[in-house]
Amino acid sequence: MSSHYTIELTESEVKAMEFVAFDVQEWAENALKNRARQAIDEIYDLEVKRMTDDPEITSIPADKDTVVLSANLPSASERQAESEAEMAAMTAEEA
Repeated sequence: MSSHYTIELTESEVKAMEFVAFDVQEWAENALKNRARQAIDEIYDLEVKRMTDDPEITSIPADKDTVVLSANLPSASERQAESEAEMAAMTAEEA
């Protein structure tokens, strides 16, 4: 499975990007793929540590994509909502 994203830029944003990038499409793709690569590495490291620390897990998949895709981790928006709920609860306790 793959996903496609469309980004709409204003004329001034296009001009700015053309000033700093030889190919704006290629620059955007590289930026997203590099950030995804960093997140894949982070997820992989977290999952390998979790699996290594769990005595019930006897093997760890050798394929990084398999580890990442099977990870049961909250998304950034889920983590943000949880953080906001915790902050609201703390604020309510202080009142």
